[in-house]
Amino acid sequence: MEAVDNGFAIAVPGAMEALQALSKAAQRTGIPATTLELVNLRASQINGCSVCLQMHARDLRKAGESDEKIDTVAGWRDAPHFDHAERAALALTEAVTRLSDHSDPVPDDVYAEAAAHYDEQQLGGLLLSISAINVWNRLNVSTRQVAGAW
Repeated sequence: MEAVDNGFAIAVPGAMEALQALSKAAQRTGIPATTLELVNLRASQINGCSVCLQMHARDLRKAGESDEKIDTVAGWRDAPHFDHAERAALALTEAVTRLSDHSDPVPDDVYAEAAAHYDEQQLGGLLLSISAINVWNRLNVSTRQVAGAW
């Protein structure tokens, strides 16, 4: 696979800074950094973004998460490695990432479970983080970026 020149993706003045600022804003809401990385990894699995898969798995390892936990993110419902708050964040991630897959894209119970574990600011940060990783995934996948090439 050969990458398409992605210069146009960062050629829009202020776009890269805006995307980075969005992620930083989400990080300042008090959500654990590892939870945000799990969210990034799960959305990247769904979207097939090899660049982000490699990056976020590496970041989770650096943060001390076990290989068992990282290896089972796609099967988080059945894996014993995730706490209730992480599960709520992952369920919300899947719903927001797969908006067109269901007639009720983000069911009330998924939203309510996330709201039970995160305050209003954190929930907003979680939604911003999910949205941001989906943008990164779409930019990388649409320009055929290759994991490890950066």
